[in-house]
Amino acid sequence: MIEVKAVEKPDERRDFPRGHLEAVHLTGLDFAVGTFEPGWRWSESVAPLAGTDTCQIHHNGYVVQGRMHITMDGGGEAEVGPGDVFVCPPGHDAWVVGDEQVVLYDFAGAMAQDYAKPAS
Repeated sequence: MIEVKAVEKPDERRDFPRGHLEAVHLTGLDFAVGTFEPGWRWSESVAPLAGTDTCQIHHNGYVVQGRMHITMDGGGEAEVGPGDVFVCPPGHDAWVVGDEQVVLYDFAGAMAQDYAKPAS
């Protein structure tokens, strides 16, 4: 069986301060498109929803537009921008760098399933 879905018609959308996530769910793949506006920071915009101090989602990402800075709980950090493919384990904060919105694709599955959902 083949499945095809368009990101322009997501299965769900989750809004949070200064951004939103659109998710497409297929058998064996949950795909997310994250859009983050200038001024967005995980610890301010999503932490209150997640109920954790830092993001506990694993990301396999591709940056389409904009720049984002990521700092790890253990001290590492990186900045990602257009064309960058990245892997980011749980335990990080991130924020938009500059005045351009960030659009990224996430193939990890956990982002599409759990990111920015209220803690239960």
